[in-house]
Amino acid sequence: MQTGTIPISFTVNGRRCSLEVAPHHTLLDVLRDQLELTGTKECCTEGECGACTVLVDGRSVNSCLMLAAEAHGAEIMTVEGLATDGRLAPLQEAFLDEGAPQCGFCIPGQLMSAHALLNQNPHPVLEDVREALAGNLCRCAGYVQITKAVLAAAEKGDR
Repeated sequence: MQTGTIPISFTVNGRRCSLEVAPHHTLLDVLRDQLELTGTKECCTEGECGACTVLVDGRSVNSCLMLAAEAHGAEIMTVEGLATDGRLAPLQEAFLDEGAPQCGFCIPGQLMSAHALLNQNPHPVLEDVREALAGNLCRCAGYVQITKAVLAAAEKGDR
């Protein structure tokens, strides 16, 4: 153990990880800097924009607000965990089909919030989608396309 670090272990995208983290590092810091999972975006670092959204034990979480040490023993899913065997998940395909990505910066967080919604509610209505994605800001104002993509994926029964 390095001086001033905390040993933690968790599962990320199905892979068990054990590492040393600084006590003040956020889950976002560890995902991006130590595990090189850069799909999770760093933006406001205040939990306002949702760009850093990941799933922790199935719940959507702003990874910039969670200390990495709090993730000890957790099951974490990042946007990299959506695709399998190099193929995009149906939800990701729906985002492309509906033209939702635009600049793409907010899309990983949007996808993770949408994935969490569809896991909890496979048949959401428009208001459910809007509520689930309310914590994810899009500077390109692509909310119509993003909402359509989530509803399209739900209609197909895809995540």
